[in-house]
Amino acid sequence: MIFESPHPPITVPAQSFSDYLLGSLGDRRDKPAFIEGPTGRVVTYGQLRDQARAAARGLAARGLGRGGVVAICSPNLPEYATAFHAVAIAGGCSTTLNPLSTDDELVEQLNDSGARWFITIPPLLERARSVQARTGIEEIIVFGEAEGATAFADLIAEGRGSDAELAGVADPAEDLVTLPYSSGTTGRSKGVMLTHRNVVANIEQFSAFGLVKRDDVVLAVLPFFHIYGLVVIMSGALREGATVVTMPRFDLAEFLDTIQRHRATSLYVVPPIVLALAKHPVIDNYDLSSVNWIMSGAAPLGEETAVACQERIGCRVFQGYGMTEASPVTHLCFGEDEDTGKIGTVGPTIPGTEMMIVDLESGEPLGPGEEGEVWVRGPQVMKGYLNNPEATADTVDDEGWLHTGDVGRADEDGYITIVDRAKELIKYKGYQVAPAELEDLLLSHPSVADVAVIPVPDEEAGDIPKAFIVRAGDVDPEALMDYVAERVAPYKKVRVVEFLDEIPKSASGKILRRVLVDRERAQVAADAEGAA
Repeated sequence: MIFESPHPPITVPAQSFSDYLLGSLGDRRDKPAFIEGPTGRVVTYGQLRDQARAAARGLAARGLGRGGVVAICSPNLPEYATAFHAVAIAGGCSTTLNPLSTDDELVEQLNDSGARWFITIPPLLERARSVQARTGIEEIIVFGEAEGATAFADLIAEGRGSDAELAGVADPAEDLVTLPYSSGTTGRSKGVMLTHRNVVANIEQFSAFGLVKRDDVVLAVLPFFHIYGLVVIMSGALREGATVVTMPRFDLAEFLDTIQRHRATSLYVVPPIVLALAKHPVIDNYDLSSVNWIMSGAAPLGEETAVACQERIGCRVFQGYGMTEASPVTHLCFGEDEDTGKIGTVGPTIPGTEMMIVDLESGEPLGPGEEGEVWVRGPQVMKGYLNNPEATADTVDDEGWLHTGDVGRADEDGYITIVDRAKELIKYKGYQVAPAELEDLLLSHPSVADVAVIPVPDEEAGDIPKAFIVRAGDVDPEALMDYVAERVAPYKKVRVVEFLDEIPKSASGKILRRVLVDRERAQVAADAEGAA
């Protein structure tokens, strides 16, 4: 069956991304659009638009036109939004890079995207020069100043005195505004082609819930190079005329202090941050009373952790769901009359979005209560993967359904619980075991601070679940395995426990299970070699 959105449909404005967000400022011109969290430096809406337009002409004078690609590799700064809009206004497309990527990863993305300009920060200049030699990058531009690179402020100044013609956006439904990279449901990282219409549609879809209001202060600790930070936080707030406070990196004490100093009202976070807000003792040292709600996304959030955070902070906690290929939001569990008993779900589909739950083996559509792969369809679904029609066809079918690769189940109201990634399911004697379910259960133990569960090959069972655990108190492996065994079906029991100091995670907060799987394989190989 097809699960329709319970929310009224939306009309997608036929506008470019920047016209949609900054075309008409009204009385917002002198209102702070961005505040740099550590310094308090303010960029108003008027400054943002004027500087973006000037930088666009500066880029156009250098040859940036329709379809040209500019790479942005930077932590969160107010200038990130200025640069992104400048590229869009000029008719180009931004590919966003993680500053923590290896040089080889940067080179691969730069070459695949065809980027000709590289915008970064002075501390990353040497790395930028190193990758420039292996790519088609023609010029390095920095926020601030650095010898041997063009200052972004100079680009703006040049643009103000330039009569360079802007190519602009010819067709919002076809022209790309951003090219983030994603591994999709499997395989190598691929360029996700998101059009102006894709992103405008998605902002219009989730803005229909009224999460952010004009007087809100939105904390941007999640990176803008990630689609969650770029579209939901940075762009969603601008659509409403709110103020965004930027943080260049996550540090718990700095995060809490920034909330307190700037009286942040809206927090977009990931599950590890929700866990810290629920359990960490330092939380009691800060005044977080300004916070109206906390939204968690990018990875599954357990119900117990969500409830514990909600009770401790004294504000609403809810979840959203999506993926880069969907610009990114497809589901949201928010509404004035939302059933608080749904806190463990990511909600129904957002306006204009359909969903199916499909059997992993047969591909047949399923009904409420049945687990299968989540498929979604709507105007926010990507144009496709760059230069990769095969991967595009594997991910988006002929009827427009995006195959997410995530396993979920919907209730009678269409509220969906994400069980796990299909590719990460543990197959124990033919039974499917979801790592996220075991992780959520282990996190409810008072002596567990963090956890990741992976499949470990077993001759008899095929796979067995192994838990890597960061302890919050004294506890032994047997006690934790018994704790799980008392609460799950026998085939779901954790069979091995190993203690770590830290669980590896991506910048967006997703557990990097592949890192742990590779680590486990290397250890098995080393043990086998030693035995021989």
